[in-house]
Amino acid sequence: MWDLVIVGAGPAGAAAALGALRADPSLSVLLVDRHDFPRDKACGDGIAPHVLDLLAEVGVKGILDDWTPVRRFVLNRGSAGVDREMARPTWVVPRTVFDQRLVQAAQEAGAHLIRRRIRSLAIQRQSVTVDGDLDSRFVVGADGAHSVVRQELGVKPGPIALAIRGYAPTPSARAASQVIAYGPGRQPSYAWSFDRGDGWSNVGYGELLAGTRPTRADLLENLETLLPGATDGGKSWWGHHLPLAGRRWRPASGPVLLAGDAAGLINPMTGEGIYYAVATGLIAGKSIADALRAGNSDAGTPYRRRTSRLLSRHLRHTALVAQLSRSDRILDAGIRAANADQRIFDDLVELGLADGYLTRRLLRKLLP
Repeated sequence: MWDLVIVGAGPAGAAAALGALRADPSLSVLLVDRHDFPRDKACGDGIAPHVLDLLAEVGVKGILDDWTPVRRFVLNRGSAGVDREMARPTWVVPRTVFDQRLVQAAQEAGAHLIRRRIRSLAIQRQSVTVDGDLDSRFVVGADGAHSVVRQELGVKPGPIALAIRGYAPTPSARAASQVIAYGPGRQPSYAWSFDRGDGWSNVGYGELLAGTRPTRADLLENLETLLPGATDGGKSWWGHHLPLAGRRWRPASGPVLLAGDAAGLINPMTGEGIYYAVATGLIAGKSIADALRAGNSDAGTPYRRRTSRLLSRHLRHTALVAQLSRSDRILDAGIRAANADQRIFDDLVELGLADGYLTRRLLRKLLP
């Protein structure tokens, strides 16, 4: 009987293990993933400094010290554009590297890791059985956009975006920057080029799924249209789904918790998900450790309270801005306001990459 079984060993799953073991190092924690590590994962690879802040709180420090920080953020849409230095740098690190380091940190903290594809979940009065033979007091579903745990709980995903990602040599015009170029379609619809600092960039294009499903060729064509030359020399192209967060997220009570992409937590403005994954994973792990200490079988209720304090207001604001940005006029107004005022630029970065809010000064510029 495990204290905690975590399905999925990406950032959300590794963070859940770290959060639980930081609270109580004596816990038996099992990480289950269908892949061996290191493994690739389709993603924009952007890591906000807030992620490192959270990891430092559970003793994981210096995890990206050997990678080059990115200080500039660029937003473009037609004639509207902004190119500014961020208040704090971000990092662009392939998931083969970042996820491997996180799962190693979880193992060093005491978690066990096995390779296995999970197909079923059964909740009993005092335990949860995973795949018929893994018994645990608690389970965290951190198994991504197509989460088996979420499906077994009967939780339906919200809106879905589709994106394609590859790696290409960094052109000089887009070096040392994270660049986003918005497309003309229904938002979110944008191409990106994020410089890793090693001569290569993470490049891609994504859009909200509505009606006809775009093909791989469509996605690559849109990327090249918005960022000419971005596909030159590209490799490792990989399509993936993004379950976008809505204005309201309310985790259920009980012994099974969802975190990260499995919980449908992808920023609807930017497609960012690593901050949400690490934040909710850590809170899930701590909530479970506290429930075990108290002899309580319900970790979902304290998890809901803690995540609500962190994310409820933020999610309402990102949902509102995502809806407003469907207007060309409002989207252009936001970009121009960020170009004119560093404070508004900083507000947008916080809202799009971490847990920021829609400030009054930004709202006044969006709705004059």
